[in-house]
Amino acid sequence: MKPEKKIELRNIIEGALLAAGRPLSIDELLALFADEDRPERGELRKALDMLQAEFEGRGIELKEVASGFRIQVRKELAPWISRLWEERPARYSRALLETLALVAYRQPITRGEIEEVRGVTVSTHIIRTLQERGWIRIVGHRDVPGHPEMFGTTKDFLDYFSLKSLDELPTLAQLRDIESINAELDFGDGAVQAQAEGMPEAPATAPRLAEDEASHRDADDGEAGVTTH
Repeated sequence: MKPEKKIELRNIIEGALLAAGRPLSIDELLALFADEDRPERGELRKALDMLQAEFEGRGIELKEVASGFRIQVRKELAPWISRLWEERPARYSRALLETLALVAYRQPITRGEIEEVRGVTVSTHIIRTLQERGWIRIVGHRDVPGHPEMFGTTKDFLDYFSLKSLDELPTLAQLRDIESINAELDFGDGAVQAQAEGMPEAPATAPRLAEDEASHRDADDGEAGVTTH
């Protein structure tokens, strides 16, 4: 492919990622082209690498997440960019974040197992909120009496926290209050909260759906909310 064609390919990818407003996979990017003009996967990858390099030192970045590639605002700019929207960011209770952390780190996990670790009943509203948010899903049923549902995280969860895979989650050694976690990973209440606090911050995407942020607020168990980006 000629140099000018590489520039054109890079521009097409950049425009598509900005217009989509969501991650696009390699296959989705390839589908933009007619058969006779479709680049090789290697060419597409090189164009993505070029874009990624061009965004270095700028306010936006090209990030690969679970669902594909997206262009997003760098998270360190959130204090300024967030002022573009009048809506307050979603606030989630400590109980919800502890539940999400347990699903993320110990999946597949049942509601009863979550309750056993937390020592309190898990509100139906918490599970419903996480499912409606698209962060957790039912992945099967435990082979025990009653066959309780087992929960796991989703691609939407990884995308929201700007992760390509679960392997990119902070390790337990990187989390605060790690001394309160015993060798069997039998998390105490404080340690689970540390997990929630140690989750990667979600970046602002372009374009961002502010109404989506405003539609998911939770105040279960009367606990103080935690703001997510």
